[in-house]
Amino acid sequence: MRVNFYAMLRPIVGSKTVEVEFFDGMTLHQLLKQLTERFPPLRQKLFDENDHLYEHIHVFVNGRDSAFLADKLNTRIMPEDDINIFPPVGGG
Repeated sequence: MRVNFYAMLRPIVGSKTVEVEFFDGMTLHQLLKQLTERFPPLRQKLFDENDHLYEHIHVFVNGRDSAFLADKLNTRIMPEDDINIFPPVGGG
């Protein structure tokens, strides 16, 4: 499955898109954990010390922010889902 990264997260993972090994029943949280194990510096950008996703990080599944999904990070994902991870964005 493919995961797209934006802005300051791209240099951490080395590209715009990363291929991730999918397994049946995978949740969004498990996907994020797999990514932080593969790219350890990503962990401090995504999760706080209590393993909670920072509120300023937005993970979208098929265009829907995970914060608004019924099961949030416990949402089961499918290999064809479109996953996008955005850091905070600023500008003027």
